This record gives sequence, structure tokens and C-alpha cells, in this order.
Amino acid sequence: MNQNFELIAKTFMGLEPVLAKELTQLGANDVQIGRRMVSFTGDKELLYRANFQLHTAIKILKPISHFKAHCADDVYEEIKKIDWTTYLGDDRTFAVDSVVFSEDFRHSKFVSYKVKDAIVDQLRERTGKRPNISVSNPDLRLHIHIAEDNCTLCLDSSGESLHRRGYRQESVEAPINEVLAAGIILMTGWQGDTDFIDPMCGSGTFLIEAALIARNMAPGLFRKEYAFEKWPDFDADLFDEIYNDDSQEREFKHHIYGYDIDFKAVNTARQNVKAAGLSDCITVEQQDFKDFVQPKEKAVIVTNPPYGERISTPNLLETYRMIGERLKHQFMGNDAWIISYREECFEQIGLKPSIKIPLYNGSLECELRKYQMFDGKMKQFRSEGGIVKTEDEKRQMAQSHRFKKEREFKQRLTEQEENEEGDIRSFTFHRHELMEPRKPRISRDSNERKAPKSFKDSKDSKSQRDYRKPKENRGGHERFDRQGSGKRNNKRFNRDED
Repeated sequence: MNQNFELIAKTFMGLEPVLAKELTQLGANDVQIGRRMVSFTGDKELLYRANFQLHTAIKILKPISHFKAHCADDVYEEIKKIDWTTYLGDDRTFAVDSVVFSEDFRHSKFVSYKVKDAIVDQLRERTGKRPNISVSNPDLRLHIHIAEDNCTLCLDSSGESLHRRGYRQESVEAPINEVLAAGIILMTGWQGDTDFIDPMCGSGTFLIEAALIARNMAPGLFRKEYAFEKWPDFDADLFDEIYNDDSQEREFKHHIYGYDIDFKAVNTARQNVKAAGLSDCITVEQQDFKDFVQPKEKAVIVTNPPYGERISTPNLLETYRMIGERLKHQFMGNDAWIISYREECFEQIGLKPSIKIPLYNGSLECELRKYQMFDGKMKQFRSEGGIVKTEDEKRQMAQSHRFKKEREFKQRLTEQEENEEGDIRSFTFHRHELMEPRKPRISRDSNERKAPKSFKDSKDSKSQRDYRKPKENRGGHERFDRQGSGKRNNKRFNRDED
């Protein structure tokens, strides 16, 4: 019988409902939405799938201890109660990060030091050996969260943030985060049923995330490793089976178009698209948005124009006036979604949005707005049966000002409240048992996925596992150099060869 345990998926503020829906579709149980997180329960297979398949998660954490603490010594004593020989053997390294919201604990790094000291002291007493700390590439990553006197210690199963998909070869100034881009696309409801256009595509993040969603491809396909691969109970056969299963992927019958006025951005986007093996469904061209013309096929626009913060333009307000003019005259019968930061920029678009959704882009409180483009006046559109707001959009609009209880629109997060930090304060967790190994599943014959020859990955380190490489390739080759020797000859990764 599979063992279920508590898990936490961290995300950005505003994406919690989207992540909860993804988890439910993945088969998670006890799904509960918190602040910048969603808690759920599942087994080892679900933990692996959550890391590999979720588009809107930045971390998957596995709580192993809940306790009360009023001072650093309390933290030390509680951490020392855990049998760390279960997690750390000889010559294994670890690292601790912390998030603290408490009057009793003013410095998160000091909390990390106390956790580290408790683990080191216990293992030295029991084994006579001192475990080593490794910040860059530890064998075990730990995360402690303190809200007032409530403490939760977790195993970090992801390691590097899940937004780092692995396909980004080059970048432009101020690129949108991959997780945020995927969340925005999922919010639009687009699933590949029309063409997709980003007329200000930058490095191509929206384009690639849209292709992954349209084809139902796992965003973890390009990642080199996950932290759970170094856990003592890691089931390599189970993860191999998950990794090589493309049975849920689907055909995309439409096309994705990206445009940008900057030729450097166009080249960057093309490189990233090629690295992801998606050149057959994504086209990137140099074009100014002011030259945009009505597409021949039904389409949706999703774009992230400059805000005038990290990226400046000669005339920011004029840029937004131009966007509104192009949408009004050259995008009839379609929907456009725009994320931006400044209210005065939205005003220049000159169109009435059908929905406004608050989102954070980094530390900036932004809004995602939907513009439904139709010919003629709204009264006539409605009289002909047109729907300006769906019932779901009306419900979302009723909640659209939930951020403003604490902040005004356009205000930044404080440094402590940076969006990348998870906030799971005031949340009731389920109790569970500590991690225990279970018998590995019998995996079916699986073929190695073949990545594009253009995918430039770093060499495998000594600690990285190579169990998914064919025998003839083992011994230091890059992870995506495998050729695949069985029935599955992955067509996705054969298209971008020079």
C-alpha cells in the first residue's frame, strides 16, 4: 500500500488557485490553498510528478516536523530530537534555509545556524563524524518556516527553483519568470485551441510556456536534476517511468507567433525555442507592434509590455496608446491579455477590460487585464448574444481587490516579503510519519527521451545520477545526450538539428 504524507507546493502570490487546480488534476488529495502555497497529501509518485509536471510551482516541500519554539534554544532542542542518521549518512552534505515571521526570531540566518548546529552536534555524538555544509550542491536541502511560535521543518525535494526549467540559453533584460508566465497562460483558459501571439516576446518565455501547455508536455523535461534524487529512499525506477511517460502529451494543431522590435531579443527567443525543441510550432520574427495586422486565424494575445521600471522606453505612455490602437483596429473577434504595473499605462490603452487579476511580477504589484475585442459598440455586441464577462470571470472580479487590503495598487513588496519567499504562516498542517523507503515499482520498458542536439547543458557532476542514460552513454556524458533505443523515438527532440 502506498504511503501518503503531507506536502507543500510554493508559488507566487496570485497563482495559488491555478496551482491548486493543477494539483487536483494531478491526483493530489486534501488540497488546501494558503498564502503563496498550496498544501496537499500524496505518495512518493505524486511528489515526483509534482516536481516534474507542475507548471506553477516553484518548490515542493515535504514537512517532517512541526513544533512550538519561543527561542533559538527551543529550535535547537526540537531539531535534535529527530534521528538525522535517517537522512544523512557518511560524507553527505546538507544546507538549511529559513523563512521567519516572528517577534521572537528576528534573524532568519540565525535560525538556520541553530538548525545546522543541532544536526551537526547530534551526528557527531552518535557517529563521531561531523557532516559538512554545502551551500551550492548539498545532498540534503532543509527548509524551516517559523510563524510566531509555530515551526515547520521540511525536506526540500526540488533543489533549485522549479522556474529554472533548463531551456533558457540566453536572456534579455527583465525577462518574465517562467512560473508566472505559465500561470498567466493557464489563467486565460487557453489550452492550444487557437493560435497564440506575443507581440512583445522578449526572450520567448510566454511562447515556450504556451507550447508546453498546448502539448501537455512536462516543464521538467529539460531539468538536469532534483533534490529528491539524492534522498536515501529515492526510487530511480519509479522516476525513470515517470520521466519517460509521454502518454498524456497531445498534438498541437495551431501555431504560436512571437514578435519583437529588438533583433537581439528575436535571436535570443529563437535560441531558447530551439533549445526546447519547439521550432516546429513557434515562429519568432522581428516586428514593431505598431505594424501588427489582423491575424488570419483566431488567436489570443498574451504579452508583458515594458513598465518603465527596469526597462525604459522613449515614450512609455505613447507605447500603451499604440497597443490600444492596434488591438482596437487589428484584433477584432479575439481576446488580448496584458500584464502591467502602472495604472496610467493601462489608462492609455483606452479599452475597457472585462477582467482584472492582481499578480506580483517580482516585487511589483501588477494587474493582468483581459480585453475582449469585438466590432461595434458593446450594447450591440450584447444584443447579438455576445458575452463580455463569463460567470467565472465575474467571480474572479469580485475577488480582484483581495491584495488591496494591505497595499495600494503599484506598491512594491518589502525586501522581506519578496515574492520568491514562501509565506505559509497561520496554516494548520496535517500530521504524518517520517519518510520511509518503500519497495520500488516494477517499471515497464522505457526509452530514453532524446533532447535536441542544440541543447547545451553543463557536464554531469560526480553527484548527479546517470540512471536514465543508455549503457553506452554512461560515464560523464550530458544528461540529454541519450539517443533512445526502444519503441519511443521522441519526435519532439529531433526537429531542431542543424
